[in-house]
Amino acid sequence: MKKKTLVIGASLKPNRYSNIAINRLKIYEHEIVAIGLRKGEVAGVNIITEKEKFKDIDTVTLYLNPQRQEEYYEYVVSLQPKRVIFNPGTENPEFYKILEANNIKSEVACTLVLLGTNQY
Repeated sequence: MKKKTLVIGASLKPNRYSNIAINRLKIYEHEIVAIGLRKGEVAGVNIITEKEKFKDIDTVTLYLNPQRQEEYYEYVVSLQPKRVIFNPGTENPEFYKILEANNIKSEVACTLVLLGTNQY
């Protein structure tokens, strides 16, 4: 099943994991929306800089360190995704508790590994 995914912390730089994840999600034919510091495009996906009220988000995958995540707590909860993936370096127990209190699953994992092992 294809999962609409929001990438937060999307980068235009090809060597960044968020950029690689967007490309890989595209290969696996998931619908992708992305928020980053700079507007641009990766693999045909527009990266925006505003917190848009996206509909039907299944998965949020984070590429922001815990300090930078704080400004996204309310926003992510408002989207009511089924899960939030905390990629390596983004682990945040405070955010896990907020998500759990709002019935949103948090998963400490690597999006690239999940895709590559067919567990996404």
